Amino acid sequence: MQAIQRRVTIQQSKAIAPAIPGEGSPLSLTVFFPAFNDAESLRWLIPQTAATIRDLAQDCEIIVVDDGSTDPTPQVLEEMQRQFPFLRVVRHPRNLGYGAALRSGFASATKQLVFYTDGDGQYDVGELRALFARLEPGVDVVNGYKLQRADPLHRTVIGKVYQGLTKTLLRLKIRDVDCDFRLIRRPVLDAVSLTFRSGAICAELMAQIERAGFRIAEVPVHHYPRRSGPSQFFRLAPVARTIFDLFRLWARLVILRRGPAAAAHRDQQEPAIKPAEVQAVDRQ
Repeated sequence: MQAIQRRVTIQQSKAIAPAIPGEGSPLSLTVFFPAFNDAESLRWLIPQTAATIRDLAQDCEIIVVDDGSTDPTPQVLEEMQRQFPFLRVVRHPRNLGYGAALRSGFASATKQLVFYTDGDGQYDVGELRALFARLEPGVDVVNGYKLQRADPLHRTVIGKVYQGLTKTLLRLKIRDVDCDFRLIRRPVLDAVSLTFRSGAICAELMAQIERAGFRIAEVPVHHYPRRSGPSQFFRLAPVARTIFDLFRLWARLVILRRGPAAAAHRDQQEPAIKPAEVQAVDRQ
């Protein structure tokens, strides 16, 4: 293990430790997935998640944020709710964007620990055990980093360029800003203010976490090809919006030196997600 102590402490793990909290763990855990047209992956992802979290904490919930899917995602989730009573569904009547889905997930989570990853199944949720193993006293966030990106060449290139640009503009120390495989303690989420609807929300989240001085441990995780359907993010409009929001974030944090308090004030005046745009779906 190698530790770097500056304004924020980042610990990088070179090996995946097998130890996890046992059956008697008092911790409570929310796992949530932002999803858009991910019906096929959710069919196996939710059962796999249920089997995984059973070993990690006694008090658990799974949340899927359906960001206005037009495929059979609503029907699949209705079926899954009958099988898994601790599955909750939050639905956006229309597609609001990846950042909006994350914000709804964080707002809906009720447990001490919050883990999220994407609903397309490109990460192995079983590796959540490795994140739990690194959740030592004093560690606030355990962040995955991709061992190797399993995407087509054009997506890999775009991802590397965006990653480098994000880390340079925001002066981030974290290894993989856009690895959406994160385990976060509740006080961290209470301390940040998220405003974006686009994919730039990951940079917004991690920039605030680093600037607040929270301790971050990093763990290598595997990244897999999509099993079904095209990527919903790598389209012109979402990519352009993400880059635009990244420069807005840079201006806010670096040029104007405005922190979470300023973002929270602005968000109260111009809420990005209105209550009418979010629906909780009860189990039938």
